[in-house]
Amino acid sequence: MIGWLQGRLAEHWQQANRCGLLLVCHGVGYEVQVSRRQWERLPDREAELSLFVHQAIREDGWTLYGFGERHERDLFRELVAVSGVGPQMALGLLATLTTEELVRAIVQADLRLLARAPGVGKRTAERLSVELRSRLQERFGASLELVDPLADLEASGDGEALPAAATREELQLTLAALGYEPLEINRALRAVGGQGLAGAEDGEAWLRESLRWLSSTAA
Repeated sequence: MIGWLQGRLAEHWQQANRCGLLLVCHGVGYEVQVSRRQWERLPDREAELSLFVHQAIREDGWTLYGFGERHERDLFRELVAVSGVGPQMALGLLATLTTEELVRAIVQADLRLLARAPGVGKRTAERLSVELRSRLQERFGASLELVDPLADLEASGDGEALPAAATREELQLTLAALGYEPLEINRALRAVGGQGLAGAEDGEAWLRESLRWLSSTAA
């Protein structure tokens, strides 16, 4: 399994929406696909280049995908593990958003931001958030300084009730699926919590009151 390559950049190419390069390592040329973001910051031809590599093996051939940083490759692997997300869509996500922006959008269920990437619709964005948000927050949260906007409020003990973390995640996903932005959602949860909602574990009550608050602010 090829995981890393270092060599001379012999050429780079673009075919439709695919970008790639030829990396010569000890007399062997490896064709590697990269995201447009990576492609646009390639050095001049004949320059030395190193890439972290994901090797995809299929019946009709082997394909190499290259990344400038290890965490980009790791995130790519997480993305393609989601049903309906292929390598080109994953590269499109990495080209449209920085690693930090992409992880934050998934963790915070920012479906509109995710849907900016080519080929990513609302359902795919929802699936990415549902399947990856916990793993990505655990894996990348510390290194990318991802913080739950309500975590400090919960820890402060200042009297505002908040739903349990699992209930809160479900509420955020549900409200995001209804078209609300992360900032709106977190404001609604803060507002409802400040009203001293009885039964802080009752997800249905939180959803009902959050929707009522969001409707009132939109009026």
